[in-house]
Amino acid sequence: MKASPQGAGGRGRRAELIRAAYERIATGGFEGLRTRDVAADVGVNVATLHYHFPTKEALVRAVVGYALSRFVSTLAGEGTPWEQLRAHLQGIRRLIREEPQLPAVMSELAMRANRDPALAELMNGADQAWHAWLTGLLAGDPAAAGKATVVMSTLRGLFVVPSTGQPERVDQALTALEAMLGT
Repeated sequence: MKASPQGAGGRGRRAELIRAAYERIATGGFEGLRTRDVAADVGVNVATLHYHFPTKEALVRAVVGYALSRFVSTLAGEGTPWEQLRAHLQGIRRLIREEPQLPAVMSELAMRANRDPALAELMNGADQAWHAWLTGLLAGDPAAAGKATVVMSTLRGLFVVPSTGQPERVDQALTALEAMLGT
């Protein structure tokens, strides 16, 4: 009997398709994203891909969700605000070191969002939530909103500029950011 897309097998296949599309975007950008290739990477036909994702845009939205979930994994919910901020910055260090595809995907998403209003809306929503979280952590500082923007800009820059082969620059930037924040 065939597994339902809502069942465990379907969720697994859906996750495989998202990850394959993520890898395709990381290596070939949106120009290299073909649904037939994504389906082939997972070992299914394109009809199965479209069963899970009716449109290419739906697949891209799922990739956005996956990429953003990687960042959410760096947000600590426990500890003092400074401990949470330090954990976030350490998590970003880890992501850049351990998931070299993520900067490429985030760069592609940022560029595409400039031309895709629906994607821009998703990315802006995530940015607003991130900014609010950072501002809340820095709440005792009169410049909290500005510092939150500096943190976001610095971290975004680390993901847009290729950091492969230059881990010392990532560490330098994050160490300087930590010093600026007084963490």
